[in-house]
Amino acid sequence: MKPPQLPEEVLRRVLRVARFDGMSVLGIAGTCALISASFRDVPGAVVGLLAAGAGAIELHGATLLRAGDPRGVRWLPASQLCLMVTLLGYVAFQLSHPADLDYWRKLITPDVAQVLQQQGMTVEQFVVGIRALKELIYMVVGAATVLFQGAMMLYYARRSAAVEAALDGDHGQ
Repeated sequence: MKPPQLPEEVLRRVLRVARFDGMSVLGIAGTCALISASFRDVPGAVVGLLAAGAGAIELHGATLLRAGDPRGVRWLPASQLCLMVTLLGYVAFQLSHPADLDYWRKLITPDVAQVLQQQGMTVEQFVVGIRALKELIYMVVGAATVLFQGAMMLYYARRSAAVEAALDGDHGQ
């Protein structure tokens, strides 16, 4: 059995995780916001900006901890909760707004319709399948969000006492 980690080591690891996760969320969400905005997808752009904000919150918490401020401990799980609420809200929005079937019908050319017919599928079956696939994708995204952000909140919460001990001992950084 391994001995427990020293609070200073826990602090270093938490800072490393928070910096990596915060930068990743900020970069990915910011890129998604720009792509959504370029396609005039207002809900997608807003969600991307809110998610990027959650990444910035996580980086702010890490910065506070690096400066020896114990308030940073509360910012880290709060960033995960913010990201979870944002993504689950977007999933709920997408699931409550089914795919525009007419849009998909218009995209199917006669050649595609012929290929579908050769495969034993009608255009209508294909279009309904697209809607079902969209719903499945958003349900998977929602489940993954709950699992990952929930695990990150738990990670930060379980290490908060050790992080605060490292900061109290003035051994931080």
